[in-house]
Amino acid sequence: MRKLTNKEIDSFISYLEKQRGYATHTLNTYKLALEEAFSLMEIVYEENKIIFNLMPYRLHIAPLNPKTITKKLSAIRSFVSYLNDNGWRVVLRADESIKVAKTLPKPILHKHIVEALQSASLEESVVVVMLYTLGLRISELSNIKLEDISQEWIRVIGKGNKQRDVPLLEVTKELIDTYRANFGRKQFLFEKNGEKLSENSLRYIVTKVFQRVGLKVTPHQLRHSYATSLLNGGAPIVDVSELLGHSSMATTQIYTKLGSALKQQNYQKAHPLCGAKK
Repeated sequence: MRKLTNKEIDSFISYLEKQRGYATHTLNTYKLALEEAFSLMEIVYEENKIIFNLMPYRLHIAPLNPKTITKKLSAIRSFVSYLNDNGWRVVLRADESIKVAKTLPKPILHKHIVEALQSASLEESVVVVMLYTLGLRISELSNIKLEDISQEWIRVIGKGNKQRDVPLLEVTKELIDTYRANFGRKQFLFEKNGEKLSENSLRYIVTKVFQRVGLKVTPHQLRHSYATSLLNGGAPIVDVSELLGHSSMATTQIYTKLGSALKQQNYQKAHPLCGAKK
C-alpha cells in the first residue's frame, strides 16, 4: 500500500506542477510533507474505504508552530482530494484544523504588473487586467458570460450566488472588445472547445505571465492589489467592501490591512475636533 501511495504522491506532484503551475519550492514542501505523513500515519481498510488516520502524525508535528502544521495538513487534504477525484475512496481522520492568525498575500506593485503585461499574449492580458482592475475571485472570472458585460459595468456572480455590478474601466473594456473580436466566444468570456475555461486553467495563465518576469503571483494577490490600491487612493471602505463582494466591512478591513498612516489620515478628516483651534 505504501509503495502504491508513493507512486500516487509523485503523480500528484506532477499534476500540481503541470496543471496548477505550482512553484518548485511549493512542490518540494508538499512532497516532503506527504512523505513524512505517510511514514507515520495509520492506514486502515474499512468497508470499501481507505482510512488515513493522522493521529500518529499529528502527535509528531504537535511541537511545530500552528502555521507550519496548517500548511502540512493542507497538503495532505489536497492529496486526498486528488485521490478521490481519481477513483479512490479515502477518508481522513484526525485532520481537524487549528486556529492561526489571519495572513494575507502581499499586493503586487503596479510597475511589476505593467512589466509582466508587456510580454503577455492577448488572452493572458485580459485575464490579468480583469483580475487587477475588477478585483475578481478566480471563480468569478471563470463564470463570466458575454451577457454579463455591458459598456460600463460587468455583472459578477460571487459567493452564495450573490450578484454585484462592478465598474468597467475604459481600458479594460477596450481590451475585452479586442479579445472578443479575435476569439469567437459563444457563451462564456473564457472558453475552450465550447466549454468555459476552468479556474485551474485561468490560475495557470496568471502563473505563466508573472513567471516570465521572475515573480510568483496568484490571482488572489491581484485581487488584494486591487483592494489595496483603492483604499490607499482614498476610496471609502464601504464602497470597496461592496466592490469586493464582502458580506461585512469587517472582512474588508482584515483583507486590506489598512495601514496606520491611512487610518490616521481618515481620522484627521472625520473627527470634528481635529484641526480645531486650541
